[in-house]
Amino acid sequence: MEKVLGVINLINERSFLRELTQNRCLASVPFAGRYRLIDFTLSNFVNANITKVAVFTKDKYRSVMDHLNSGKEWDLDRRNGGLFILPPIHPDEAIKGDVQQFYDHLEFFERSPHETVIITPGHHVCKIDFDDVVEQHRNSGADITVVVKDYVGGSVEKPIYHTCILESDNEISDIDLYTVPREGDSVCLEMYVVNKERLINLIKMCIENNEYDFLKDAVKANLHRLQVNGYNFTGEMPFIHSVESYHVSNMAFLDPEVVRSFFYDGWDIFTKVKHEAPAKYAQTSNVINSLIANGCEIEGIVENSVIFRGVKIHPGAVIKNSIIMQKSDIGEGAYIENVIMDKQVQVGKEKVIVGGSQPKVIKKAEVI
Repeated sequence: MEKVLGVINLINERSFLRELTQNRCLASVPFAGRYRLIDFTLSNFVNANITKVAVFTKDKYRSVMDHLNSGKEWDLDRRNGGLFILPPIHPDEAIKGDVQQFYDHLEFFERSPHETVIITPGHHVCKIDFDDVVEQHRNSGADITVVVKDYVGGSVEKPIYHTCILESDNEISDIDLYTVPREGDSVCLEMYVVNKERLINLIKMCIENNEYDFLKDAVKANLHRLQVNGYNFTGEMPFIHSVESYHVSNMAFLDPEVVRSFFYDGWDIFTKVKHEAPAKYAQTSNVINSLIANGCEIEGIVENSVIFRGVKIHPGAVIKNSIIMQKSDIGEGAYIENVIMDKQVQVGKEKVIVGGSQPKVIKKAEVI
């Protein structure tokens, strides 16, 4: 889709993953052994042949810049188009909302030759065919198409989701902001397809009225005068809204069917290449139903866990139902269960770390 511009909007991210988002934005949180959450969105753009992508950042964006770099892994290091990372123009001022960020970079939109813009968050773990979304948008004649998905999953701790009321013709009649969805409710994924000129006009109108939230002030406030349709995404997508749901979503990738649907069926999910050696398993190791990334050295016991790149597990150590991120070192005889461990954590000999009803989170580079 040469006439489509991709926008990844990180302005509205929420830090519900606690320690995991202390030093990084939500989109760059590691996932499924070797990926970052933003990898899925970028790979969906690449599949749809969207070759110009802008990432609007808010704060704590060093990690996402380091991960994306020039965009080479997603074939976005190109002479025409490519990857653009757009930080705040005034980093010392409080960010009023995503519309303010769009307005500050309005020239980026105005100079783009593309006719259509897709705006999406960077943390949805899904494979969505943007070709199909754009085709439905253009065929329906809608001013804005909002991607929605029927809610599935456990209870939500905080009202962070927006639910849409769809009519029989898929037109959205109302949007309830910041709700706790029930099973089957149509949740707005904050993905939008809109004509570029329409988007520019909406941005300017909001700024003139001192309004700064795209969903509330550009979409919901104009339901009465614009045709806003819903696109119902029916593919697999975990709703990640808490540490517990993040843990459950990672554990789902221990199912070979889930791995096949995300990484073998359809198109590829790309990520930053590390060029590490394959995982090494000692005679003392015992690995059961686990996902082990390259560069690991396994000398202990790993059960029902996700182990990221370059992790070393010493003899006698036991890991159960846990997520261990890059370059962590688990000492001899340590016992870890129901834990999410960030990067570069050092666990000493014979240490015991056990989570409760919710996984225990260990922050980056902690020494235990």
